[in-house]
Amino acid sequence: MKSITYQVAAILTGCLVFATASPAPLSDKCYYLPLPNIPPSAANRTVPWGEPTITFPNGTTCCSSLDQVRTQLDTIDAQLLEVLAQRAAYVAEATRFKPTESSVDVPSRDQQVLQEAVDGAPAVHLPQIIAQQVYESILNASIYFEDCIVRLFFDCYRHIGQLG
Repeated sequence: MKSITYQVAAILTGCLVFATASPAPLSDKCYYLPLPNIPPSAANRTVPWGEPTITFPNGTTCCSSLDQVRTQLDTIDAQLLEVLAQRAAYVAEATRFKPTESSVDVPSRDQQVLQEAVDGAPAVHLPQIIAQQVYESILNASIYFEDCIVRLFFDCYRHIGQLG
């Protein structure tokens, strides 16, 4: 995936942001926080509009149809599930090092992970808003998952203590 060239700036050719000292394609503004305030439009456009924006190492481009886009997204979604499963395994592993239920959520660590994701997003050409929203969701879900594991441990321990 890293060898694919993304040319998103070409998507909105001719659409400039006039509020800045040096005009830039509007799509560039969509990669950084805060997002620009753009009023909704009722206008329609012909589709497909613009030129393909993804170029593969062999020089071919993607995509000539919405079905091609969706096929690639389905492949990436499957890869994301695998990576999230690996992350969840490490979240479960982290519970071994947490002595109490109150030690599950460490807000300063959550903020550090979130900020690193948002700050690092431009280096991999990921819109910061996507990094922020996805990482907030991952961190929140991870806290619930980790808390469940810790609570189950303490619940089992409590029952064992009652038996002995």
